[in-house]
Amino acid sequence: MTRRHLLHLATAFPLQAAKDDYPRRIPNYEQPLFHLHSQFKTPVKIVSIEYLRKGKTGFVRSVSADGAIGLVRTKEIEDFIPILLHRIIPAFTGKDARDLETLIDDVYVKHYKLAGQPFWSPAAAVEHSILDMLGRTAGKSVAELMGGVRRREIPVYLSGSIRETTAEEEVDVYVRGIQETGAKAVKFKIGGRMTRNVDAYPGRTRKLVELGRKRLGGGVVLYADANGTYDSRAGIEVGRMLQDLDFHFFEEPCPWEEVSETKKVADALEMNVAGGEQDSSLWKFHDMIERRVMDIMQPDMNYCGGLIRASRIARMAARAGMTVVPHNTQTDAAACKMIQFAAATRNIGPYMEFPFRGKQKREGWYTPHFEIRNGVVQVPRTPGLGVEFDPDYVRSLEKVTG
Repeated sequence: MTRRHLLHLATAFPLQAAKDDYPRRIPNYEQPLFHLHSQFKTPVKIVSIEYLRKGKTGFVRSVSADGAIGLVRTKEIEDFIPILLHRIIPAFTGKDARDLETLIDDVYVKHYKLAGQPFWSPAAAVEHSILDMLGRTAGKSVAELMGGVRRREIPVYLSGSIRETTAEEEVDVYVRGIQETGAKAVKFKIGGRMTRNVDAYPGRTRKLVELGRKRLGGGVVLYADANGTYDSRAGIEVGRMLQDLDFHFFEEPCPWEEVSETKKVADALEMNVAGGEQDSSLWKFHDMIERRVMDIMQPDMNYCGGLIRASRIARMAARAGMTVVPHNTQTDAAACKMIQFAAATRNIGPYMEFPFRGKQKREGWYTPHFEIRNGVVQVPRTPGLGVEFDPDYVRSLEKVTG
C-alpha cells in the first residue's frame, strides 16, 4: 500500500463517522425507572456526604444545598471504608441528586475494576442516604419516589435460623416465633454452609425439616436455605425431600458462583429454587433470569448496590414472570430499605424475609421499631426511608475521615 492509498483511506473513513455509527447504547436493565427529574422542579444539589460511626454502628449522611438531610444506618461496610471515602463519596458530592439513577451507573463505569460487594455495599449506603434526603425534600416516602406505595403492610417470614443448635432446639425457636408474631411462614437453615455436602452434624437436616413440618403443621409455609452446601447431585436429592414435605422454596442449594450447578437443581425439581443474595452484577442477574437458573430472585438491598439496582433486577424478573424476595438480615433502623422496596415493587413474593429468634431490646435512638404483629410489618408513612433518629444520638456520632 502506497502513502497515497493510506491517505485516501483515512479521509474516506474519518474517526467522527465511526463514532456516529456506534452511538452509546444503554442495556435494557440499565434504563431509568423512576424519572426523578419529573418529581423535583429544581436541582437538589448534594453539598456533603459523610460516614458517621458510634462503636460498631455506622451511618451515611447526605446534605443538600437547601439543608435537607438524609441519614441511613449502614450494613457491613466497616472493611470497605477507604472505597467509600475515596472512590464513592467524591463521585456523588456536588452533583444534582435528581440524576441519582445515572450517578449510580457512572460510579461503576469509573471504578468498574472494584466491582463486587466491597464496592457495591458502600455505594448502596450512599444511594440510600440520598434517597432519604430526596424523600424529605419532596415530602414523600422513598416508595412513593419509586413509583408509588402498593402495600401498607408487609407480610414476613421468620428467618435467622442457625446451625449451632440441635434440630429439636431450632424447631422450638420457630414454634415459639409463630406464636409470638403471628407469622405464617418460616425459613430453616439446612446443610452446613459451603461445606461440600457435609451436614452441620449427621442427620440434622432430615430431622430438622421433618420435625419442622410436623410441629408447625400444614398451615405454615416453610422455606429452606442451604447457603451453598451441596453439589447438584446432593442438592437434587435434598430438594426432592423438601418437595415431599411441601416446602415452598429451596434457597442457594449450591455455592452461589457455581451457577450451572444451581440450574441443574432448579431444572430437576418441581419446587422453586431461589438465589442471588451474593450477586451484584446486573449482567449476571440478566443472564440468570434469561437462562432460568433459578425461579425466585433474591437481591440484597446493600450487596447489589442499592434500591435502584434492586428495582432494575425486579423489572427484569417481572418481564420473565418471576417474583423477587429480597435477602434481608436487618430488623433495626436499617430494615427500612427492604420495607420501602417491598412497598413499591409489583412482583414481590408473598412473604419478605425478617430475622426473628425472640423479642429484641427496643433501642431508644430511632423510631419506629419494626415489629411483627399478626404476621406483618407496617410501612412508615413519613418522608424518606421512614426512620427518625434521636437528635442527641446523632450529635454523639463520630465523623470518619480516613
